[in-house]
Formats: sequence, C-alpha cells, structure tokens
Amino acid sequence: MENLHSDLIQKMTNTGIIPVFNHQDISVVKEVLDACYKGGIRVFEFTNRSKNSIEIFRELKEYAAKYPDLFLGIGTIFTVVEADKFLEIGADFIVSPAYIEEVARYCYGQGAFWIPGCGTMTEIHQAKKMGAILIKVFPGNVLGPEFVTAAKSVFPDIHFMPTGGVEPTQQNLSAWYNAGVTCVGMGSQLFKKDWVEEKAYDRICEEVEKTIQLIRSFK
Repeated sequence: MENLHSDLIQKMTNTGIIPVFNHQDISVVKEVLDACYKGGIRVFEFTNRSKNSIEIFRELKEYAAKYPDLFLGIGTIFTVVEADKFLEIGADFIVSPAYIEEVARYCYGQGAFWIPGCGTMTEIHQAKKMGAILIKVFPGNVLGPEFVTAAKSVFPDIHFMPTGGVEPTQQNLSAWYNAGVTCVGMGSQLFKKDWVEEKAYDRICEEVEKTIQLIRSFK
C-alpha cells in the first residue's frame, strides 16, 4: 500500500494537475476522461455530486481499465458510508472537502489514500496524525498561495494541492508553485461549460496539455 501511495504522489508531481469533474451522463464523462488522458493526465478525480455518482463511477472505473497507469479517485466524500462504497468499487483515492474525523479514521484503518480539505494549521496537524500525506487547500482562492507558504514552513514533509479558483494561467499557477504546492486541483476553469456542452473534447485535451506544459516550466 505504501508503494501505491508513493506512485500516486509521483504521478501527481509529474503532471502537476488533478482534473476535478462531474457529469450525470457517463458518455460525457468517458469522453472527458479520454481527452484528459490524451492531454497527459494520469490522476483524475470524479466528484460525488449527483444522485447517480456511484453508478457513473462504477462504469467509469471499468472503462478506465484500458489505462493501466491512470489513478481514478472520488471527491466530495463526507461520510464513512460513502467512502466505503467507492473504495469497494475501486476508487484509488478519497477526497473530502473538509477534515472529517470519522472518514479520516476509516480511511486510515483501510490503508486508503485520503486527501482532506484543510484551511488551518490545526486541521493539517490533525490530518497528518491520521496518516494524510497530501492536503487539499480548500477553498484555494480564499486561502491563497500565502497559506501554503506558511503551512510548508511548519509541515515541510506534507504535500499540498490547492483546489477551488485555481486558474490555468501563468500568473496564477506560478504563484501556487512558487509557494511550494505539489499539484493543483482544477475543475470549471479547465472544463469550460460550453466546451462540455458542445462536446469540444479536443479543446479540453489541448487545454490540459497546455496547462501541464505551463506547470512544468515552473519546476
């Protein structure tokens, strides 16, 4: 399990970006996943934000088997019941928007890779005690790169992933990477609503590829 966690962190470090996506139509989700993979993504987060998320994720997990080097995780997990269901069908990692102690304890006991959303040093400290090695800085646009700089000075061995309001621009991404983040989570800024509606998957692929190259220029 430790090797799996190390591999996951390495993939996150290599690409520098974790797409965060949800849609109720599995055909759309598959196309977006394909576009992201083609653009260079190797870690993908589907979010538990619709009534059929469990069914979509189950089918997506089966579909993603054609990409053996892809890690597929589930986000917006608030309860142990949710975590258990998604781990049972093969989620490679669990993401929560907050530090939720019962989810922390459950994932720790299962040896699962759990990414909690934290906004204070106390929450980061508690998450670290429960085995978290990667922290979701959320909401990123509220906390800002300065939060990561401060947190890294106290927790130099913890990895940070800001999510929420992160933009695929040189100014925004350079600020985050100069602060010391390992990767960034990006949703609506990466998946423009009209691109998805118009099924412009080539545009999504191009944006992903461009963003990965931009991030690599900061390293």
